Formats: sequence, structure tokens, C-alpha cells
Amino acid sequence: MKVQDLAEACERSSRTIYRDLKTLNESGIPNGFDKETNGYRIQRGFFMPPVELTFEEAMAMVALLERVGDDTQIPFLETAQIVAEKIRSQLPPALLREVETFDDCVQIDLARRSVDDSDRDVYRTMRRAIADKRLLHCRYDSVHSKRDDASETFEFRPYALWYCQRAWYAVGKRSDRDDARRLKLNRFTFVKRTEQPYHIPDDFDLQAFQGNAWRMIRGDDEHHVAIRFTPQFAETVSETRWHPTQQAEWHDDESVTLTFTVDGLDEIVWWVLGYGPGAKVLQPPELTDRVRELALATCAQY
Repeated sequence: MKVQDLAEACERSSRTIYRDLKTLNESGIPNGFDKETNGYRIQRGFFMPPVELTFEEAMAMVALLERVGDDTQIPFLETAQIVAEKIRSQLPPALLREVETFDDCVQIDLARRSVDDSDRDVYRTMRRAIADKRLLHCRYDSVHSKRDDASETFEFRPYALWYCQRAWYAVGKRSDRDDARRLKLNRFTFVKRTEQPYHIPDDFDLQAFQGNAWRMIRGDDEHHVAIRFTPQFAETVSETRWHPTQQAEWHDDESVTLTFTVDGLDEIVWWVLGYGPGAKVLQPPELTDRVRELALATCAQY
């Protein structure tokens, strides 16, 4: 950056910036004027060796860090954009110019979320608690609990942070529950760190905790699901990997049957309904009945 740019960014005079640059040098942080970039910079290799990236690698890193880290997509990852700037600063000028040429030609759109930072402090507290293994005192307002329960404080041992379906969740053990739970961060009404240590079980695995849930709500029973899609939807629906257990069987009329093994039907039933008459449940009978009941209830509103 040029001195006038630094002065503007730091809200200081150019004279102060020159003095600060000198102070940085005297304190062991080498910096100076770079004729190649026509600005001041910390010497290459001081914090880390120069990053030797290809154009494709640089574009991939910048796109992920700056686009996916956008606060409207995955909140609380805005520091990823700082990492992107550090990577940019290490790129050779010719490669940097090439990357910047394509900056506006790359767009990544995930499922948008409501712009609400009310759980930012909860996120930071959870993240630090997991890093330091320190117990938390919490209150939580569950949509399924009685209002009186929300005022009760419990001890919480967070095992992992999990971003899924437009929101952050903490997975861990509540002192008033027998098994690990998934708690949505924006429903915590009180979180306080203690200095009491705890231990994350060696056998805890987030993927195992999730099991074969369709998305995130794991049911008690395993179901083998088969759904036949009409030719109108067959190609589109088969192009996406909806579930790790997904299998496809194509038919002569260009329809396709997708099969899955899922724990619980509460989530997949709404996914099926989203395809309307384009999808027909072949099995299990429990899912067929639920789709029929909900479809009739929908018709009854019109």
C-alpha cells in the first residue's frame, strides 16, 4: 500500500505512518518500499515463505475465502477474507493482476440465511470452550420445551460446532440429558464460561452422531426408501447426491427410482412433497401414508 492509503486506512497523517514504518523496522518487522508494487510492504517471507500458487489454485482459494466466507452465507467466518488478503499479498504481481481480472466473474451462492448476528457471542464462547475444554453454564429456549424449562441453567460440554441448513449448532452433552444433543446457537439465552475442565470422548465422531439422517434430524428407526421420479424430473434429481446411501435405477420410460437408507422420515417427507406429482413413494408404506396425508391436507386448503 502507498503511504497515503495507509494514512487513510489508519486515520492518521502520512508523517505518522512514516514514523510507524520506521518503528516497525526497529522492532524487527522488516518493511520498505517495493518498486514492483509501488507501495510499502512487509518483506516477503517474514511471516511465511512466498506462496507459489498456480492461477487455478489462487482463484479457488480466493473464491472460497471471499465468497463462501461472506457473512450472508456462512456467518462468523469473515476472518477468512483476511486470509484471502494475505494470500493476495504474497502473489506475484502478474498472477495477482490475472486473478483480479476474474474477481467479478465468479459467484458462489449457497442457501441464504437471515442476517442476524445475535448469536455471534455464543459462537465465540462455544469455539473457545471447545479449544480450552472448559465447561459452560447455559440456558436454552427449545421450541419443544415448556417455557419454564428455558429458565433452568444446565452445564454443557460442547464437542463440536456444526453449520447446517443455514444455522450454526453446538453438539455436546447437557448435564440434564442422557445423550449428546444438537443445540441451535441462536436459541441460547445465557452462556457463561467456567474454569472447570471437561473431556470430549475419544470415540465421539460428528458423522457417527449424524448417522443416516436425511439432513440433520436423526430418527430412532432405519428405513429403506424408494422413490420413483417421472421423466420430467428424473435427470435433474439424479444429478445431485442427496444422501451418502443414494442409488439410482433407470427405467425404459426414462423415469428413475432413487433409493436411500435413512434414520427417520421426518425430513425426507417434506423433500418428497416438494416434487409434487413428479415423485411417487414406492417404499416404505409409512412414508407413503405420510405423503398422502400431507398432500390431502394441502389440497384441503385450496
